[in-house]
Amino acid sequence: MKYRDWLIILFVTSVIMAISNLIGYQVSIVESVPGIAILCGIALFGLFLSRIIPVKLPMIMYVTTLGLILASPISPISDIVLHYTNKISFMAPVTVVGAITGISIGKDYAEFKKVGWKFLVVGLIVIAGTYIGSTIVAHIVLSITGRI
Repeated sequence: MKYRDWLIILFVTSVIMAISNLIGYQVSIVESVPGIAILCGIALFGLFLSRIIPVKLPMIMYVTTLGLILASPISPISDIVLHYTNKISFMAPVTVVGAITGISIGKDYAEFKKVGWKFLVVGLIVIAGTYIGSTIVAHIVLSITGRI
């Protein structure tokens, strides 16, 4: 995809996120814009990194790593990033991702039917494994930090 296509996708996603944040969480669009702009900037820069770095990793790895670095205490701009992105509810972008996933599955429904029930079993195992793994890591970290 070209950068122009990514910009269009990010713009549409941003509008939907702002509306979701307004309707679902009563955060005004004006308050949401800086946080959404930061998230879009991280996504675009992650896309750029994925194209220029010779190591072929999924783009999500670059975006996630960049976001973690910018929000970590070692970053000089972490206070700004956290201040504005905390105004964006986690579920606002998830709504958009869920809609896009549904459209994608609907578009490839014929392929989805070919895979059949095996895909469902593997999906459930992956989801359960991710959930269990996340809870184990969270429990260890919370125990070490004295939160539980």
